Amino acid sequence: MVSKLAGRVGLVATLVATVFLAGCQVRPLYSESSGVAGKLESVAFSEATNRVEQEVRNRLIFLASRGAGEPANADYKVEFNAKSSVIGTLLIASSDTSRAGRATVSVDYTLKSTKDDHVIKAGNRSVTALVDFPAQEFAKQRAIRDAEDRASREAAELVGADIAAALGR
Repeated sequence: MVSKLAGRVGLVATLVATVFLAGCQVRPLYSESSGVAGKLESVAFSEATNRVEQEVRNRLIFLASRGAGEPANADYKVEFNAKSSVIGTLLIASSDTSRAGRATVSVDYTLKSTKDDHVIKAGNRSVTALVDFPAQEFAKQRAIRDAEDRASREAAELVGADIAAALGR
């Protein structure tokens, strides 16, 4: 009696799992059948107003077009703002200076259709890169710039993935 009941419960559990898995539509983001690659090639990006935005913009263009550059007639437009902040950590109490810090790049973006100005996706991505502060001022400024560049590229990767996912729907 118990073995028959266990067998029926197992059968019902298998059928329920099959129904749930049948509804699952997992597929590669950049597959040929999804058409995401073609849509990404028709995305234009807003102009940059500072160095960090230019880093993000350059990486987004490269990711979207796979190195071909921006399209002449875009079907989609991404308007974005990127900002950077640097915070010192590991303070040395005797000299009130930092030995290390964090550079955080935050990107606010909006993906719109150029045909009807319909907002497809809007969001915010933020990435932090760690940086060591050397004693020399020029080396410190260069380290901060390198950390901002690393964070900018990573933030662009996240924004690019968000855009690809939105266009794949």
